[in-house]
Amino acid sequence: MPEKMKSCAISVKDVTKIYRMYEKPIDRLKESLSLSHKEYHKDFFALNGISFEVEKGQTVGIIGTNGSGKSTILKIITGVLTPTSGEVKVDGKISALLELGAGFNMDYTGIENIFMNGTMMGYSKKEMGEKLSDILDFAEIGDFVYQPVKTYSSGMFVRLAFALAINVEPEILIVDEALSVGDVFFQAKCYRRMEEIRRSGTTILMVTHDMGSIIKYCDKVVLLNKGRFVAQGSAGHMVDLYKKILAGQMEALDKELKEEASPDVELSDFTGGMMERGAPSKLMREQITINASRTEYGDRRAEIYDLGLFDARGNLTNLLLKGEMFTIRECIRFSADIQAPIFTYTIKDKKGTDLTGTNTMYEGADIQPVKRGEEYQVEFTQKMTLQGGEYLLSMSCTGFEQGEHVVYHRLYDVANITVISNKNTVGVYDMESQVKAVKKDGDRL
Repeated sequence: MPEKMKSCAISVKDVTKIYRMYEKPIDRLKESLSLSHKEYHKDFFALNGISFEVEKGQTVGIIGTNGSGKSTILKIITGVLTPTSGEVKVDGKISALLELGAGFNMDYTGIENIFMNGTMMGYSKKEMGEKLSDILDFAEIGDFVYQPVKTYSSGMFVRLAFALAINVEPEILIVDEALSVGDVFFQAKCYRRMEEIRRSGTTILMVTHDMGSIIKYCDKVVLLNKGRFVAQGSAGHMVDLYKKILAGQMEALDKELKEEASPDVELSDFTGGMMERGAPSKLMREQITINASRTEYGDRRAEIYDLGLFDARGNLTNLLLKGEMFTIRECIRFSADIQAPIFTYTIKDKKGTDLTGTNTMYEGADIQPVKRGEEYQVEFTQKMTLQGGEYLLSMSCTGFEQGEHVVYHRLYDVANITVISNKNTVGVYDMESQVKAVKKDGDRL
């Protein structure tokens, strides 16, 4: 036990944060003057009994939908907010990059804010003077550093804030969504620097909606929902659970939490009024994230009643690694005789542009005439060469009758695909170029 406490950088225990919500401003005054102590407010639980630990040297992500309490818990850890109840212990010097503008005086210049924030972190003016060159080189905002920060663009603001946070040799770095404001080149620069300090042993606690960064950088992930702790564990697993929350699959999430047996996952008793525990589901679609708002149509003489995405190791998941093989599986049930059904899939980007796809006719896998009551399982196996990012999967069962194209069942945007990549090239997909560079010696190679 003492050894565990020694290695703990951040301990959050039973933290609750309650805000009083009043329907009208006058209700606050009425409540304060009420002799009978009548309450005119409703309690809003921004956080409700949150507990987790961050070990020294770990990179831990906190994920959840908007309103889950992610930013609130960061503010409590950094001392910006005080919890209504519970306890937070921090062992180490914190450098925090919270929402844009936190900790900055808008009337001060960039230089003045650097020294002011350094003093608040416990550094002397001399120590901050020694770090000033590194901070300014990283920020790259030129002479604007001598101007009041209220004149800065959002991009310049976040450059200075991150440069300050990252160059004061923090023992604990806490980063909120502020990085999303910078341009893509500065974001890449920030993540490279974060990787450097992570390797040096700095503890990092981060909140981001970029699931690729969560998968790539985090040793552990804490999942919150509506102010409550849901689970904590490996990044891939927590992102899968998060996708279920996004898709509104609360029953499937509750079932998975109750049946979870993985040793690397810690669960809460997060039931939230969901279904009682039952027998494990055998349907693939209940084990991945399915779009609750999908569009589907067709005459239903055939029905895609189940579908799944499998990674190279045979795991059902919405998370796929670039460069690895993966399989799309469809299960179709026929309620009528059909002469020549065609099974398809299409992958689109978030804007709705078709990126790739195929069908059994293109691939020469012609299906024999099917009878009413028969079922088919169709698999498409291929290599993932799309760049890292978020994509949408559609699929269908169609055919041709008397020369006319007929749709039996089509599912638009039925599931998301998150591609994780350590190397993104230019454009939509990777040509997987083989590169050879040899120094020339005169006219000889």
